[in-house]
This record gives sequence, C-alpha cells and structure tokens, in this order.
Amino acid sequence: MVNLAKATEVLSKRGPDVQDIYHNDHIGLGHRRLSIIDTSSDSNQPFWDATGRYCLIFNGEIYNYKELKIELEDEGVSFRTSSDTEVLLYAYIQYGEACLEKLNGFFAFAIYDKEDRSVFIARDRFGIKPLLYYYDEDKFLFASEMKSILAYGLQKELNYTALYQYLQLNYVPAPHTMLKGVMKLLPGHCISIRQGEVEIKQYYELLRNTKPVPESYDARKKELKRLLTESVHKRMVADVPLGSFLSGGIDSSVVATLASQQNPDLHTFSIGFADEPFFDETNYAKAVAKKIGTNHTVFSLTNKDLYSHVNNILAYIDEPFADSSAIAVYILSQETRKHSTVALSGDGADEMFAGYNKHAAFYRMQNQGSTEKLVGALAPLWKILPKSRSNALTNKFRQLDRFCKGMKQTPSDRYWSWAGFVSEDNARQMMSEASGEKIDHEIYASQKKELLSSLNKSDDITAVLTTDMKMVLPNDMLTKVDLMSMANSLEVRVPFLDHELVEYVFSLSDQDKIDSNIQKKILQDTFRDILPDELYNRPKKGFEVPLLKWFRNEMKELILNDLLADLFIIDQAVFNVRTIKKLKKKLLSSSPGDVHAQIWALVVFQSWWKRYMN
Repeated sequence: MVNLAKATEVLSKRGPDVQDIYHNDHIGLGHRRLSIIDTSSDSNQPFWDATGRYCLIFNGEIYNYKELKIELEDEGVSFRTSSDTEVLLYAYIQYGEACLEKLNGFFAFAIYDKEDRSVFIARDRFGIKPLLYYYDEDKFLFASEMKSILAYGLQKELNYTALYQYLQLNYVPAPHTMLKGVMKLLPGHCISIRQGEVEIKQYYELLRNTKPVPESYDARKKELKRLLTESVHKRMVADVPLGSFLSGGIDSSVVATLASQQNPDLHTFSIGFADEPFFDETNYAKAVAKKIGTNHTVFSLTNKDLYSHVNNILAYIDEPFADSSAIAVYILSQETRKHSTVALSGDGADEMFAGYNKHAAFYRMQNQGSTEKLVGALAPLWKILPKSRSNALTNKFRQLDRFCKGMKQTPSDRYWSWAGFVSEDNARQMMSEASGEKIDHEIYASQKKELLSSLNKSDDITAVLTTDMKMVLPNDMLTKVDLMSMANSLEVRVPFLDHELVEYVFSLSDQDKIDSNIQKKILQDTFRDILPDELYNRPKKGFEVPLLKWFRNEMKELILNDLLADLFIIDQAVFNVRTIKKLKKKLLSSSPGDVHAQIWALVVFQSWWKRYMN
C-alpha cells in the first residue's frame, strides 16, 4: 500500500486534480487525474462498472466516445456519467479485446476483472501515450513513467545495450529502457495477465496501400481535407479551455486554421528565440494568426530564459532522453498551461508527408542528377570544412558531409546513420571497455533489424516514412511532447495521428508527398488557399535550442568539472575517459559539428545517473 501510494504520487504532474487508489490482497491500482471531459467527481478513477466487477484506470482520451456510447446504449448499456472513461470501460465489457478496433483516440489503460482476477492493458496505435512495465516471478508493475515503477524499490541494473543505442540516437527505442527488466509496451500492443501468465501481442499494424484513394489529385486533396477537418473536430471536445500550438510551420498552421474555423475564439501559442534569429519563426506564426483571427500569444525567450529551465527538465526526466528541443517544448507547454488545459499540435505530419531534410536527401539519393553527382565528387571538401548547426553556412556543410557518407550506404544503413548523431563505432568508443563488453549484440541486431524491416523490403520514400512511424515518431517526437507537456499538466492532442487519416496518407503514392521541388506536397497544396503565402517556399527549421553557446558559457563549469569531469568518468566506469576528453576539446573548437548533441546526451545521462543510479 505504501509503495502504491508513492508510485501514484510521483505522477502528480500528469494528474494534478485528483488522486485515488484501490487495492486488495493481490492487486493495487492508482490513478492521478487531469480532468478534461466530465470534470465531476463521478468520473474519477479507478472507475468501476455498476456491478463492481470491472475497474478501469486510463490515461488519454477517446474522441469517438459519444458515437460509441450511442452504440452501447442501443445494446442495453446504461451510463451514469458523461465521460469517455465510462464508455471505454463498457466498450471493453461488451466487446472484450475487440473494443480496441473501435477506439479513436490516444490511450494507455488497464482494466481489472475482479471475478476472474485478470488484467487487460493496452497502448494506442501509434504510441502517443506511454506505458512501461516490469514483471518477475511474483509481481507485475506498470505505469506511465519509469519513476512510478522505481517507487517500488527495484534493484536497478544499467542496460548497456540500451546505452549503446542511446549514444547513437539520443533516445532508447522501445521495447527496451535504460534499466534491465523495465520495458516499454510497443505501440499497437496489448497485455493480458491471467492466472500468473503474461501474454503480450500486437493488435494493430500500419500497412501501406490498404485504403482505396481517388484517381484524381484534386479528389485526393479533397479527401485529405475532409479527414483532417474531421480529426481536428474530434479533438476539440473538452470541458476545459483548449488552445493550439502555432509554430509558423505548415503542420501547426493547418491544424490551428481548421480549429479556428470551429472556434472563432481560439487561443494560439508560439515560442520565439529573442537571441537566436536563425531559429526564430514567430513572424510566420504571427502571419497565420492574423489571417485566421486567433487570440495569439508569443513567448519570446532569451538564452537566459531557456537555460533557467534546464535543471527542472533534467530533474523530471526519469530515463535518459536527449532531444534538446524538449527544452523549448517544456517552456511552450508551461506558458500555454497558464491559459489552456488542452492544446492541439501538428506533430506527426513530417513523418507522414516526408517533411524532414532526410526525406529530401533520400529522394535526391534515389533520383540523382548532375547536382547530386557534383556534391558526391566534392566529398573530401565537405569533410574538412567547418560544420555546426549554429548558422546556415556551417549547417549546410554538415548536411552535405552527411549526404556524401550516405551515398556509400545501403538504404537501411543510411537511415540508421541519418537518424542518429554518431556511428556505431563512435558510440562504442564512448563506452568504457567493461561497458562495451556488456552490450548484447544479438539483441541489438535483432531490434535494429525489426525497426528497419520496411527498408529491408523496399527503399522508396513510403518505406522511409513507415520506418519513421515505427522508430522516430513514438520514441523521440511523441515521447518529447508527452513528457514535456505532462511535466506541466498540459494535454497535447495530435490531429494528424487520427488512424483513419494516417491509413489514408499511407495509401497515397510517394509522388503525392515529395518531388524535386517540394516536400509534403499534397498537404501544402490542399491548404494553400487558406494559409499565408509566406509559409511557402521557405526553408524548414528544426525546433532547436542554442546548446553550443550554453556549453561554452553558462554550462561550461558543470560539464568540464562536474558531470564530465575526468575523475567522475573514471570512478563511474561507464564511459571511456579518453574519448570524453576528445569530445570536450571538440566542443571548444572552431568546428564542433554535432558534438553538442553528443555532449547533451552525456549531460542528460549523467544527471539521470546521479539521481537514480549513484
């Protein structure tokens, strides 16, 4: 009981409104509530059905709950609340595991059957909401965050294979975590626990070309607009204030525009970097807000403002996660929460419509002309030129160098290389000899093969996008948004990830998404008439923060003499002190390249190590 209360309490940021617990001699269920739909106490969780047999704890929202409620009422079910929670519980009671096929939403939930003492657990199709678990011969634990599982006082053992992945990618891809024994439930998977037996299986898989699409391009655009408009409409159901992120990019601009058509008083939010004009996109966001008439708020931040939040972010992270744009998402979420409890975002569109630089690079690789051949011929030049993300010219040199290296690789190896920040060899060199010997290369190779399975079958753009949906989206992008928004008790909804819309987009051809002149082609063309002209034909910027400047100034002492101090590295025995010394030297050089990403990964890991492992 003490452990259960503690495990529930540490999730207070996810659910600041209500905490409740149920336990008996063999099960304990704890829940923290962020009240969104039917905010009355009648919908608090753990939530029981009328008979007292079934109990639900649930994180997320079911957007089609009203339609499901009518269907269930037609079958004789009576409801006592107006919540999606009750609808989800009775959908399971009525349909069992098959209820998952009927759900439109994002979720991680568990349902306890008191009569046969079984538990059913499920995670949404694309991994928008997290679910971690741990089990051994006498217990099964699960939670939305690792810190909740660790509240049970487990023996912690570092997963060196996961560390090897993390050093390459800056995150640990599911199903593994940085701790042995603690696992992430994969998206589209469920768990049945009955009589001490644990069964994990997949209930959903994203397949290509499964939906019929209209023959004409105009008709395909019309269908895309219909599906996305409906998706936004579904995601605006809330009994609390709802706003929309507006970065100034195409994706969030489309979502905000469609939302504003349904709510003329919509509040939109964007974040700007006062000291970093290269990364600032607020002028584009203001242009969109002006055109669609939203109540727009810009949070213009200095480097000092950004840096002031670093410690809070590091303190919240309970598994190393080093996508540095999380800092900006954290602050955007914190400021947005002062006005809204729910926010819409444009996440998922890049992975669906080929919006990243790597997608353009893959396309150019597959359709090489004289320009690409010239770039390849100049590979020795790009290798020696200064490379950095901190300005346009040195960032271009960095990209050209990576492109040339990719020319020599297979599609799957190229993808893995471009998805990461360091090579396998370099990641291994960062680890101490003892750490390197603990890498399970069989598990590593097996997981890598599974993540890249689409590219092993095909090398077209849709195969790249399918790999993004399996690897980058759930493990990096959605983890970042969920973690940083929940750290501020803000629910973020992602209209692009309505499964009906996703399945339609993955039935479109590569030519609908990208050509030599444009990325996200059909998305841009569909909404060209309602977005400002200046959003088109402009370079895409990542949602980045000025790490390099911090590391050379405000964080220099922390890095050189604390987290990455030679003596600490030697005593810790996880990393190779000589390699770390070289990275620190490169950090201060005139050609830092991507070293700031490697340093940030180490800073995040070391901070986590001191908090959880030391």
